[in-house]
Amino acid sequence: MKRIHLTAALAACWLATAQAEPLTLIFAGDVMLADGPGRVIAAGGDPLAHFASILEAADYRIGNLECAVADGGEAQPSKIWSFRATPQTLKVLKGRFDAVSLANNHSGDYGQAAFVETTQHLDAAGIARFGGGRDLTEAHSPLWIDKKGLKIAVLGYNEYKPRRFEAGPQTPGIAWSEDEQVIADIRAARAAGADHVIPFMHWGWEKNTQPDARQREFARRMIDEGASLVVGSHPHVTQGAEIYRGKPIVYSLGNFVFDGFDYENGRRGWLLRVHIDREGVLHWETLAAHIDTDGTPHPAPGVTTPCGSRGETAVAQCINP
Repeated sequence: MKRIHLTAALAACWLATAQAEPLTLIFAGDVMLADGPGRVIAAGGDPLAHFASILEAADYRIGNLECAVADGGEAQPSKIWSFRATPQTLKVLKGRFDAVSLANNHSGDYGQAAFVETTQHLDAAGIARFGGGRDLTEAHSPLWIDKKGLKIAVLGYNEYKPRRFEAGPQTPGIAWSEDEQVIADIRAARAAGADHVIPFMHWGWEKNTQPDARQREFARRMIDEGASLVVGSHPHVTQGAEIYRGKPIVYSLGNFVFDGFDYENGRRGWLLRVHIDREGVLHWETLAAHIDTDGTPHPAPGVTTPCGSRGETAVAQCINP
């Protein structure tokens, strides 16, 4: 990506990147494989084709799976929108995403049986999962990434209704975002040997293009307690970024694979690409996506999106290639 104003710090970070070979992570926002994307896949199409090379080049790829993936289950009462993709749709994720978060407000759309079936299909496809599980302990267990000499724990949490999708001590479901539990999980991951802990939050109000006070306050507290980076999704729009104590917070990545939005901001999203070494995030950038009416994302060259490098105290802007 081309920086609008090239700084000495960024040039130094680029040089360090080449020398240190940091781990490259990609985070995607909401990935929904039913409805429009499901029809594209059923017809032989590939919603991820336009970003395939970018995903392939990363060391590890993580997205938020915003639907059940199952043949069974029944739509839950009081939900305005319920999403269930067929198991065959996972073929487009396999080899493109290494892991998905289940910590969102649609994982339980078709009940506990479909949720458990979703976990089984993901396991069979070799796609790791976190932020949800067969009980409370599994739902709060980190996704462990052990590559290039780094041990990274990624944690997933939802704080958008319905809370009835939450896992219980002996019942399946998602990880709910209770502040003290999140902090305890971050501390536990650090104590277990994590070089870095990254919370992936499902939070904020839909359509709000700026994070609210709750998001800002808790994101900063998570960093105070040991997080190296905070990433978010859910509002169906991007929400900007900030640097706090030298660590990036990207509040919402928006949609990535999703249809049905009649407002332009809902058809824009970001991939977050992070280069991280033992000391922390070395360089990060957001890659813009424009989503067509079928829910397929396309690169958006020339669009300006947030980026940053170690040592900088404010978010910079990069021009997408």
